[in-house]
Amino acid sequence: MTHGYTTRPTVPQAVPGPAGAAAPKPGRDRYLDLLRSLALLRVVVYHLFGWAWLTVLFPSMGVMFALAGSLMARSLERPAWGVVKSRVRRLLPPLWAFSAVVLALMFAGGWNPAEESSDGPAWSLVELFDYVVPVGAPPYPWHLGSTSGLLEDTWAVQAAGPLWYLRAYLWFVVASPLLLWAFRRAPWPTLLAPLGLTAVVGTGLVTIPGETGNAVSDFAVYGGCWVLGFAHHEGMLTQIPRYVAVSCAALMMAFGLWWASGHLGPDGWDLNDIPLAQASWSFGFVVILLQYSPSWRELPGRLAKWDRLVTLSNNRAVTIYLWHNMLIMATVPLLDRLYELPFMQSERAVGALDSTYMLWMFALVWPLIALTIVATGWIEDVAARRTPRLWPNGTRKPGRGEVRPAHGSAAPGGGGSAGGRGKPKARRGRRA
Repeated sequence: MTHGYTTRPTVPQAVPGPAGAAAPKPGRDRYLDLLRSLALLRVVVYHLFGWAWLTVLFPSMGVMFALAGSLMARSLERPAWGVVKSRVRRLLPPLWAFSAVVLALMFAGGWNPAEESSDGPAWSLVELFDYVVPVGAPPYPWHLGSTSGLLEDTWAVQAAGPLWYLRAYLWFVVASPLLLWAFRRAPWPTLLAPLGLTAVVGTGLVTIPGETGNAVSDFAVYGGCWVLGFAHHEGMLTQIPRYVAVSCAALMMAFGLWWASGHLGPDGWDLNDIPLAQASWSFGFVVILLQYSPSWRELPGRLAKWDRLVTLSNNRAVTIYLWHNMLIMATVPLLDRLYELPFMQSERAVGALDSTYMLWMFALVWPLIALTIVATGWIEDVAARRTPRLWPNGTRKPGRGEVRPAHGSAAPGGGGSAGGRGKPKARRGRRA
């Protein structure tokens, strides 16, 4: 190896047992699976309640890009072209199902992309291709329908908003063979280069207009976390004394908060509006998480009771990510029916529902997510060339000839916040 450090195995080593006993088979790192599940939970909560402090408490997108980078580095032990093709294949069919529903609703609502495109009707049709392969930002109407309609008139912005993550993920996957090659030859420059790029394009020093600028900014902000996934897989982090890694990470996080304090956006401490702060805070946060990575074979202690949900969320990460914003919005017309019930006609009853509306949305969105997993989640299995399953939470052992599913996939992130009675309005480019 030319990078000067030993390779760290991605799974815990088998502990020698009694003579003649078979060594246990290596499995998934359940610590990383738990982090992915927590990141997904945080994404849903953030998009529902819109609490800016959640971006500081747990930078979910940085965590998910780091985990995806680690898995990608492990996969690239095989020929690169086959790995890239496999990752893209796993991503696209779930996207197609989601895009088919969203586009059908948009067109049914009267949206004509040719009328809104400033580049002409022909180019508007080309832009729709991003709903098929997310190489760029897909078009969508800013307002569709009526403010008094079944859904808020910004529902299309909120529904299509999460697709920024798939664009970023796709480009990271395509760039990974080159990035990993560079990392193994010059680890520190490759690791820190995205932070330097963020300091250039994420601070206004250099401005790249349009969606190209957004794509470059996303690549820069989260590129350091993606490469940290490489470092975790390759064993680089284990070669650094823990106190040194944690101290440097804390300093970087402190810098991120200091920068954010002087560049607060429209939502205050929401780091999604402050690229350099997001990049610095997420980088340091991920370093600490990966430095303390315990590499669990099984969830320990009280965490074990969450094992099935962790397995399910990892097996259906793309489905949950793609649909969660739509499902948050779907809770609004369902809950609004409560106002029509006979016992809800008093001011006291209406006031009670108004004051707890967001909590009811939070409670209702999870059954809707469960229904969507059953209805469309199996597409992830088809995309991965596995036997389709309705509820893959690890309770059923694979049959003969059936491959046990990997717990991780292209785990997800941002989009617009939910709209409706008393709920925050959607904002363009809102991340998780």
